[in-house]
Amino acid sequence: MFGDSAAYERFMAPWSRAAGAVFLDWLAPPTNAHWLDVGCGTGVFTQLLMERCLPTEVFAIDPVRAQIDRARHGTRTKKATFQIADAQSLPFVSRSFDIIVSALVLNFIPDRDRALAEMRRVARADGTVAAYVWDFGNELSPSGPFRTAIRHSGFELPEIPGASQSSLDALRSIFEQAGLVEIATRTIDVTVPFADFGDFWRAQTSSHSPTTRMIAGLSATDRAKLAETVRCRLPVSSGGSIRYAARANAIKARAAG
Repeated sequence: MFGDSAAYERFMAPWSRAAGAVFLDWLAPPTNAHWLDVGCGTGVFTQLLMERCLPTEVFAIDPVRAQIDRARHGTRTKKATFQIADAQSLPFVSRSFDIIVSALVLNFIPDRDRALAEMRRVARADGTVAAYVWDFGNELSPSGPFRTAIRHSGFELPEIPGASQSSLDALRSIFEQAGLVEIATRTIDVTVPFADFGDFWRAQTSSHSPTTRMIAGLSATDRAKLAETVRCRLPVSSGGSIRYAARANAIKARAAG
């Protein structure tokens, strides 16, 4: 799903930075901490936490080689180490990190309970485990307006993995099952601008997801009809620019000693 790292970053990077900044402010982490970034993708969030949180070091993992390769080449710091690894079987000794975060990833992990158990295992006593995911269940992700228009046009949409587990209640449940304590949750609402409809359409239809690959398989006529349906449902300003909001659900907790 995330093999085209350039396309994924082109679409998601502005949203990731916007939501990540709010998330890190809410997390209010100490400086000089040892971090683990689980599911780092192309390193956008990793770079953000390096800039805002002044860590001693960050280990960032992702199971997709293309994402890790892009992160290694695009992140401007020697304090971050990127490696291919599975969140369900972390290659670190127990109690290695002060802060473990997972940004916009948790719903995509097949065995979320196992991944949370692993994050808790590698957290130091009283360390922090935190995550945020898009509110896919309510179609409030950055692709929400796009997917709603597709559905309105009568096309069958591919299911987003873990969409039913992206709510605050679902996140709280898996954190509780992992034995984490002092759990807190919040929503994060962010808005990203697009210069015009063409800018929005190019970002949405780059080959970074099953939805966009489905659209690529449509006839030229069907794609044109879909584009017009999407255009009519978007909040377009008098100058042609587009701004709309997306919502992420965030959670943080303490790993009891």
